[in-house]
Amino acid sequence: MPITQADKQTFADQGFLHVKGLLDAERDLGPLHTEYQTVVANAADDMVAKGIIPSTHADLPFDERVGALYEQSDGAIHRYLDISLPQKGVTLETPLHCGPAIFAIMRHPKLLDAVEAFIGPEVYSNPTQHVRIKPPAKRLENHTTISSEIGTTVWHQDQGTVTADSDETNLLTVWIAVTEATRENGCLLVAPGSHRGGLAVHCHDARKNFGGQAIPDRLVGEERVALEAEPGDVIFLNKMTMHASLPNRTDRLRWSLDLRYNPIGQPTGRGWFPGFVARSRSAPETELTSAASWQALWAEARRNLIENPPASFQRWSESDPGCA
Repeated sequence: MPITQADKQTFADQGFLHVKGLLDAERDLGPLHTEYQTVVANAADDMVAKGIIPSTHADLPFDERVGALYEQSDGAIHRYLDISLPQKGVTLETPLHCGPAIFAIMRHPKLLDAVEAFIGPEVYSNPTQHVRIKPPAKRLENHTTISSEIGTTVWHQDQGTVTADSDETNLLTVWIAVTEATRENGCLLVAPGSHRGGLAVHCHDARKNFGGQAIPDRLVGEERVALEAEPGDVIFLNKMTMHASLPNRTDRLRWSLDLRYNPIGQPTGRGWFPGFVARSRSAPETELTSAASWQALWAEARRNLIENPPASFQRWSESDPGCA
């Protein structure tokens, strides 16, 4: 289903576009479910070996097992599941996952056709990317630290999470529903038209359940839309669109992919992380086609981060006058 001119106009007007069924829940996302069965099993074994958790919970169904592992590991399992590294504290033991199923989705022709409609034919996979497997909120009640990847995501703009050198980059956020996303299990919230107001101040968030920076609620505006989605639905977001997510009040996981793309040659806003050429109409030989090569790029980045850790990418200090 190609992106139409009407779709692009909706995106321009609202700052987001919800495309239903762009990916097939079984054919396209099924391999991801299979891959993560192994990822979770390996993570559980490693955390037991390191004394982080007492049991692998191998006897539980997938959703219950992941929930139990989140609860017992104080969220440490998230690092094994994600497709990015943290901003600080990286060691050679810091895990991440760069498998063939997730790589295939990032390079899926139907997905790249849609991305191309927004940013042009020279498509770079921006390394600001996450797998978000959100466990039931009750599994997080006793956590000491909860990141936006696994808990409630506060109001923010994606341009506010990257460095200023990418302010002119045509950055496109691509949010993919791997499982059903509802109001009850933590779907996205968007503020329609908020992309037209420029970059808002992001203030230090003092809530105990989130460590980071958030747009003050008074700046978000009154119109807020919950974007419920089915597996395979894709939501495209302007980099300036204010968005958040609800908590997961169910007993099941809410699983999504948060990918980003920009035209080749433009700054990514995460210069210390590796992106890759996902599609090039002018030089197809430059495209990265191997998941093993992608994994090697991240392994090299991990080594570099240990030797040369980056400065903070946060743009605003806790004393910013806009947060008074």
